[in-house]
Amino acid sequence: MATPIKRIEKEFLLKVIYDENIPIMYLRDRSEFIFNMIKSTKEELSFKSSRPVPGLKAKKKIDLIFDYRGQVISFAAEVLTVKDDIITTAIPESLYKNLDRSYSRVQTPSDLSVHFTFLGDRYSLTYPKVREYSQCELNDFMLSLNPVNLSNLIDQMASWIKGFANGYKLIIFKDVKPTSIEELLMAETGKAFYLPSTYGSLPAEDPYPKGRLITEEIFKRYLESTGVDISFVNEASDRFIKAKLDNGVFSDLWVPILFQEYIIGYVHIWINSQDKLPFDHSVIDTLYQYGTVLANSLEINGYFENGKVKNESFEGKVMDISASGLLFVNPNNTISAYLMPNIELALKLITPRRTVNTNARIVRKFKDSAQGYFGVRFLDMAPEDMRFLFEYIYGKTFNDDNAGFITGQV
Repeated sequence: MATPIKRIEKEFLLKVIYDENIPIMYLRDRSEFIFNMIKSTKEELSFKSSRPVPGLKAKKKIDLIFDYRGQVISFAAEVLTVKDDIITTAIPESLYKNLDRSYSRVQTPSDLSVHFTFLGDRYSLTYPKVREYSQCELNDFMLSLNPVNLSNLIDQMASWIKGFANGYKLIIFKDVKPTSIEELLMAETGKAFYLPSTYGSLPAEDPYPKGRLITEEIFKRYLESTGVDISFVNEASDRFIKAKLDNGVFSDLWVPILFQEYIIGYVHIWINSQDKLPFDHSVIDTLYQYGTVLANSLEINGYFENGKVKNESFEGKVMDISASGLLFVNPNNTISAYLMPNIELALKLITPRRTVNTNARIVRKFKDSAQGYFGVRFLDMAPEDMRFLFEYIYGKTFNDDNAGFITGQV
């Protein structure tokens, strides 16, 4: 992941660039410009370009990279003035190392157009919606199950649950809406409510990299949002857990069933006898997988058919591009609502000489008051298309020397 460089090291590197006359690369319109720093003050930097940069104007932000002892470092700086081959910029806010992009981004070529299409069917449903599209990897056993036979799947899951729990419920939010605290928390967070033991507390931390569990902190924040005074939150949390114990529940687990960006229901299992071990993470993992298979089965059996959305290609304004991905803007609120992290798209990159077809995954999303910005990473691009795209956007032959500098630290 790209690491911001601390202030003292940033000041040192900016001084080194000047003292050692380290060349800085700026890529624009498939052309490479080499900048050399000729002046540095506390407020601004001045560079002399290897040649004038066509169309470069004040107030534009430019992305620059340089190599310092084998470490590729990048930064963005706002242009203050341009006069012939002399460019003055503001001091960059941050320098970055350990770049998380596979290749450096450059301004989008003017003769490139990109068309986007969602991969697979899309739906507009009335179920609670999460902020991030969820994908669950299935093990070999889950992949072997027949998703066409929904009732058989439910029977198999119930049989498995009996080995770990005393009881269970399968709830789909078609005719019912979330009402209990556990349901409302799942609907809001997209995470599982996991109470290993009612003699203890909710998990202090979530061990899952992408986050699957409602932690104690999340639960207490929720209580505050419902009007519980902060000074009574701990007491309210303890009472909530004790009520479960008083009702004879020793271990409790509620796992949401996720379909695309929707929570369509959940599986609730519990233990009310002392002869069973508390639920562990393997039980959580398996229930998530069963939930994924159930959601796939519901889709196959036409459960969501009335909410299917026509899948048409759409255009996005590409802000910048690299050989590994691009950043685009979409002002269409209807489409933007479906563009979530982990969603996969089919892309058609159209250039005067060649059209490149590839798939991509949304890895970043942010928005301002007017539109959404989406960073996507290309997936499984054909080698010959990768070579063409590299040479098209960078204006360089694809070889180890050029790729090595432009890629930086991956």
